[in-house]
Amino acid sequence: MTDTLTDIARVGVVGCGQMGAGIAEVCARAGLQVMVAETTGEALEIGRTRLHNSLSRAAERGKISEADREAAQERLSFTTDLGEFADRDLVIEAVVENEQVKTEIFQVLDQVVTRRDAILASNTSSIPLVRLAVATTRPDLVIGIHFFNPAPVQQLVELIPALTTSEGTISRALALVEKALGKHAIRAQDRSGFVVNALLIPYLLAAVRMFESGIASREDIDDGMVLGCAHPMGPLRLADLIGLDTVVSVATSMYEEYKEPLYAAPPLLQRMVDAGRLGRKTGSGFYVYA
Repeated sequence: MTDTLTDIARVGVVGCGQMGAGIAEVCARAGLQVMVAETTGEALEIGRTRLHNSLSRAAERGKISEADREAAQERLSFTTDLGEFADRDLVIEAVVENEQVKTEIFQVLDQVVTRRDAILASNTSSIPLVRLAVATTRPDLVIGIHFFNPAPVQQLVELIPALTTSEGTISRALALVEKALGKHAIRAQDRSGFVVNALLIPYLLAAVRMFESGIASREDIDDGMVLGCAHPMGPLRLADLIGLDTVVSVATSMYEEYKEPLYAAPPLLQRMVDAGRLGRKTGSGFYVYA
């Protein structure tokens, strides 16, 4: 099926956390052969379980058939060795939002992915793509493909070309996202925050400052935006869902780029991250989760 829609058939995903697993699931459900890499066997097993559980839930809820679930699982393979990505047509990096970590991964991928027309993509939400591109010998083939959480549900994908990215790479990435994966793509310039986070992060930080200063309770802040502005989720619950560490990382990247004080993470948010209260993924953030 995918051969008629895109020239990309074999995908590698680096990282099998919440975002990596979601991206891998989207690609496998679309008929692509997907190999997922993690740093350790333990992390890989956790990621494998996360992926299989998500596919099972999709089948239980009638989003996909049982046959589609089985077919998607058969298209998934797992490894702790990035060297096994040699034959990939596309590799999507989806690890922690840390420039040094991502740069090192791109340098390794540049060496091990032997197909010289293979695209190296990042799911970064804030790090300048050109810095990742120039760390490789194929800067024309590096692009940002930014999915939103949860990737199997959210329809939007941001495409972010670097200054070095070729038009051919952009066209191939667009065909993958819209034709093969059935998502809606928007194109953003390589500026920290891109489109969505450039609008979203200042809004979340404003909510944190309001709560920190005692202007309103967390519940009233969230209810105000849900019931007053028809948002599906209040800003503090949304920050918990995104991960408070991710919010801080994106805010820091935006502040470093623009030097705009409103992009600086409030002290309370930074202290919560320091304390390990990162939101839903750790069981507590602005709210406590079971």
